[in-house]
Amino acid sequence: MQQTTDVAIIGGGISGCAIAYFLRKAGADVTVFDQGDIGAEASSAAAGILAPLGSLSGPGPFADLLLESWSLLQELIPELETTSGISVEYTQSGTLYIARSPHSIHNLRKRMQEWQPHEQEMYWFDGNQARDYEPALALDVMAAVYAPQEGQLKAPKLTRAYARAAAALGATLRDHTEIAGVQRQGKRVISITTTQGETIACKQLVIAAGAWAARCGAWLDLSLPVVPQRGQILTLEQPMQPQRHVVFGEAIYFAPKQDNTLVVGATKEEVGYDKRLTAGGISWLLSTAIRLAPSLEGCAIAQMWAGLRPHTPDHHPILGRAPGYENVTLAVGHSSNGIMLSAITGQSITALIATGNTPEVIRAFGVERFTA
Repeated sequence: MQQTTDVAIIGGGISGCAIAYFLRKAGADVTVFDQGDIGAEASSAAAGILAPLGSLSGPGPFADLLLESWSLLQELIPELETTSGISVEYTQSGTLYIARSPHSIHNLRKRMQEWQPHEQEMYWFDGNQARDYEPALALDVMAAVYAPQEGQLKAPKLTRAYARAAAALGATLRDHTEIAGVQRQGKRVISITTTQGETIACKQLVIAAGAWAARCGAWLDLSLPVVPQRGQILTLEQPMQPQRHVVFGEAIYFAPKQDNTLVVGATKEEVGYDKRLTAGGISWLLSTAIRLAPSLEGCAIAQMWAGLRPHTPDHHPILGRAPGYENVTLAVGHSSNGIMLSAITGQSITALIATGNTPEVIRAFGVERFTA
């Protein structure tokens, strides 16, 4: 007897698991397929920072998408924790965006002006005020913008919470199941085939394959401009006086976690599917971190790792129907915003599948923008 599912989702990262969760809440029969462990790639490598201002400039469709998802995710976390039994360790720690030179102060003031239309709470600090909030900052930090509403969580735990909550509601999650291709009939995909020779019939197909999305696009004769971008990241044991806030400065960030570690990240390298750590990448992270907070020099390194972000040319996700298909939906290319965009991705893709209409909040993010 042939296996069937209402919705087949290729990709068990945070986007695929979030979509599965929202689809099960809507009553759809859902099966998630991942070639490795569920949530083992970029979703588990992320720092889990919920700081939308760091990814924004002025108003526009991406600002609307990100801020709506950020708000939705904060409301969703208690529900996910209750359904899954997993604490995602969310804290509203606040964020400091720092500047160490007159030139960087000018740029930070300009960014603050661009942020103001978003109506987020923020304050301009001089260097001494910034050190009052975060004493570990170097003496040459001259200014900062403080955003007290921003926060963070444990990204791997959020991914597991989505996955376990989806499974608790009846979704099927199949790890270590690699998809070999699809079978098409006219403008529809009617089934998918695994490398083990299984065929699974489906009414709807969702591509949420992260950095591997372009390979899935080839099955559909569709060019998906998603490439892997390596991010190297590490954690330090906290200094005697622990840092309390997320800090952004000089292209890196710090994020203090509840286990008394400090996440420091991350590089942005287009090196294909190479996840190896490099001396240059780790050295740059450490030297920049110590320059911004000298007390980190004596901290022990707790862990180092790398992940592959699904990167698009404009750094924005691809969300919506696959051109030429009636039942294929794309949810790929979230770059470094997969955690923050998980809630709106799950909600909007579910709405698209349920109604056949593309929600306004994702209308600007179709793949057609790269081919028009």
